[in-house]
Amino acid sequence: MTKKLLILLFFLGSLLVESQNLTWNTDVSTAIALSNEQRKPLLIFFTTKETSDKIQNEIFKTSDFQSWSAKNVVLVKLDLSDTSVSDSVRDQNLSLKDAFGIDQLPQVCFATASIRKGKTNFGLLGKLGYKSGNVQAWIYESDLILNPE
Repeated sequence: MTKKLLILLFFLGSLLVESQNLTWNTDVSTAIALSNEQRKPLLIFFTTKETSDKIQNEIFKTSDFQSWSAKNVVLVKLDLSDTSVSDSVRDQNLSLKDAFGIDQLPQVCFATASIRKGKTNFGLLGKLGYKSGNVQAWIYESDLILNPE
């Protein structure tokens, strides 16, 4: 019995460590620079502390999402309820939410961005909310947005 418990704990611990390797940017300017440097679009995750954790638990904390995101996008998490950010950052995040037409939370927006002459220009590629299902279905829908044919 003890051996089975130890094996289970080892397995769960390895999953937890693996899912912790995602790097979510919270500064849009830094994320834009990374996006342009790596030539990858932004995945902007709009959320608040009050929203469900289902998308994070069922999608973002999986090894499949970790592998896919590392190859395809620069991750940005904008918590619209974060009281630790400055008023200007909060206003910027709310402006982005409105500009992308985010009407429900949590929601993901795929976008490109560039900064020219001090002005940031965004190009919306598509939006994707949480739908119950599995990570492979979510990745498939994301790929359709990022690679329209």
